[in-house]
Amino acid sequence: MCKDCGCTIAGMEHNHSHHHHEHNHSHHNHGNRTIFKPINDNLKSNPLLNDVKTISIIQKILDKNDHEASHNRVHFDNHKVLGINLMSSPGSGKTTFLEKLSEICNFKFAVVEGDLETSKDADRLKAKGINAIQIQTGSACHLDAFMVHKALHDIDLDEIDVCFIENVGNLVCPASYDVGTHLNIVLVSIPEGEDKIIKYPVMFRSADLILFTKTDLLPYFEYDIEKEKQEARKLKPNVDILEVNIKDKESLQNVIDWINFKRKMR
Repeated sequence: MCKDCGCTIAGMEHNHSHHHHEHNHSHHNHGNRTIFKPINDNLKSNPLLNDVKTISIIQKILDKNDHEASHNRVHFDNHKVLGINLMSSPGSGKTTFLEKLSEICNFKFAVVEGDLETSKDADRLKAKGINAIQIQTGSACHLDAFMVHKALHDIDLDEIDVCFIENVGNLVCPASYDVGTHLNIVLVSIPEGEDKIIKYPVMFRSADLILFTKTDLLPYFEYDIEKEKQEARKLKPNVDILEVNIKDKESLQNVIDWINFKRKMR
């Protein structure tokens, strides 16, 4: 995950000017990784202490993110908006799901759209009349609370009921970053295969709702969906699970009903 692989530091340090770190370390770039090495000779001679220093820096970043995430939630609460974080691997159908949802849902929503490059997904949503704000993360493999906060300034929250955060396609890093929403929806599509839930447990433990998408393709894949539901409930017994086929309005309506129930519960 980001906490371990180094992309947390790369994304935060180089893409976001709001993070300020103590300058008692040197930076070494290795591809997309930035490795922080203490400049004190005694620390440099001790690999264990190097790891401790790196963990300390990353923890400071995560603490700042969590503080900003709480601020985002207050912002949503003040405007009576339900914030929902959509997470999945690339190609699971997040954008298409939002397009189809907009055609039949009875609430108004906006979308904060996260991708490494291009504004293609936001443009698709805008073409459907949805207020969509694109965030291009560059090399960062997730959205963070600071990115989302900035995007919220471009959305009139008084005009919507729900704000979806369509996170960067990734089943690892987004699970570690609270972006300030109230709920997490994780999508997993049938063509991805049966192993995603057991391979990426942190993501699915964070889910309030798991959507199995592209269920119309079940006849063409060896996919035991009931077994996958059992695997999900081993990780989180109380997680809600729905099946979605975008060609089936009833399956989309089930998601709308779930969201409306959550809106009433707040």
